[in-house]
Amino acid sequence: MKTTLLIAPRSATFLAAMLAAVLSTAAAGHPLEGLIWDSQSHAFVGADSAYRRAAASRYVLLGEQHDSALQHDLQLQALQELARRGRRPALAMEQFDHEWQAPLSAAQAAGVLDPERLADAGQLRRKEWRWPLYRDLIGFAASHGWPLLAANLSRADARAIVLGQASPALAAIDAAQTAALEDDIVRGHCGQRPPRLTAIVAAQRARDAQMAAVLDSAPGPVVLIAGAGHVRRTRAVPHYLKDNSAVLSIAYVEVDDDKLRPEAYDAEGFDLLWFSARTARPDSCAEAPGGTVSGSIGGSISGSISSSISGAVGASASPTIQNQEKP
Repeated sequence: MKTTLLIAPRSATFLAAMLAAVLSTAAAGHPLEGLIWDSQSHAFVGADSAYRRAAASRYVLLGEQHDSALQHDLQLQALQELARRGRRPALAMEQFDHEWQAPLSAAQAAGVLDPERLADAGQLRRKEWRWPLYRDLIGFAASHGWPLLAANLSRADARAIVLGQASPALAAIDAAQTAALEDDIVRGHCGQRPPRLTAIVAAQRARDAQMAAVLDSAPGPVVLIAGAGHVRRTRAVPHYLKDNSAVLSIAYVEVDDDKLRPEAYDAEGFDLLWFSARTARPDSCAEAPGGTVSGSIGGSISGSISSSISGAVGASASPTIQNQEKP
């Protein structure tokens, strides 16, 4: 039986990009894999264009799904391209808590280049961050003499906020931003509203503000490695920076078989969506015996927000959550 494919009228650029994607990724089976979508111009852009923008930006935010080796490879490519263009940024990482900045800096000052030793100096929690996924990023920065910055709020500080023992001074946000953050947390808990939701949102905001303060402390350009939920301009790290206009926010996004067009993906607050293949992982919201939500090692925006905070607080403060970073 002959099948006729009907295509609605679109721009020549869009159709050409889609055709190229289909031909180049036929084996992968998804037309968006490897493409880059500019959320402002609503058009595809090339990798060279994206890297030129990155090289011209004060802050380059690379938002990931934590367990995607493919996305970490793309992040490494971004660092390599910045170096090739003569940039020498600092590399700030969510994976290092800020309280360990002094020993991390001391290790670099002593000439340590081995990423294993640098991970030890910065007290990187290997199991939580799925080591060695970040080893090549740390090694590349160290070998090029880029300062490593411990960007994250300490677990102790996050715990104190969630338990109501501390109240961070934060820039104001409006009701819509608050609602969006709450929705991130709820989705990260597989649709369940966790106890202390307001406090968890405050802790998440404190983490974003801490990362922004670290980025602003760098005298020159800086790259942030963090979960995609932390790089939204509208309510995450860029919201707390001194100069939001100097940001390039890139979210690496796994393709979805049910979403064949870039407009179907959540691009709110991201400058670029960089599409990658999916990482195989179990269903993190599958019902376990007894009706409780089972955990996973996945990666959604909302899940990373909750998992980091819940990990700092302890299981008694929050149910097991979906640990993912996905727009």
